[in-house]
Amino acid sequence: MSPPIDSQARLAFRALENLIVTLKLKPGALVTEKQLIDLAGHGRTPVREAIQKLAWQGLIEIRPRVGLQISAIRSDDHENIMQARRRLEPLAAELVALHASDNQRSRLVACAQSMTACSINSDIEGFLAADKEFDEIMEEACPNTFLTSALASLQTHARRLWFARADNRKMDTSIDLHVKVIRAIRQADAVEASAAMSALMDHLGS
Repeated sequence: MSPPIDSQARLAFRALENLIVTLKLKPGALVTEKQLIDLAGHGRTPVREAIQKLAWQGLIEIRPRVGLQISAIRSDDHENIMQARRRLEPLAAELVALHASDNQRSRLVACAQSMTACSINSDIEGFLAADKEFDEIMEEACPNTFLTSALASLQTHARRLWFARADNRKMDTSIDLHVKVIRAIRQADAVEASAAMSALMDHLGS
């Protein structure tokens, strides 16, 4: 039995999002639907759904009579993204510390362990995958869906910008700060979770 279309669309979205974040699909590049179908490894319908979601998040531009274009990186993107994340992410961390289930807290700890392994192995792409998992668990655990909806596209854009200038030193510092957020959430310390997330955002914004 083949997986349902919505599941295939999520997988297609994750595959294409990762290619955009890691700059394998370069900013400003023109692509065809057929190319994206081949790259995602899924059929036309789920890839079209993924393209629509990527367009909504501002990662792909659908240009009439031209085709599809991977969104360019603008000079003020980093400042604008971090301006919003600095305000929203600490609130999300506070809410997650208060409302996460035991299972979600355990999965965040597993994320911290994965990130630490990436630091040991100098695995930047592996860290990005763990960071994506971290964001998804946070989204799942946060009871404010308006907040998580606003953060989702900001986080993906931020990962792309981070990857564009990443090095092992930046990754190691980011991992240390993620671990502090996760430790506070595990302890259900909302005040410390918010403060730790603020410190992480300050680092990412520098």
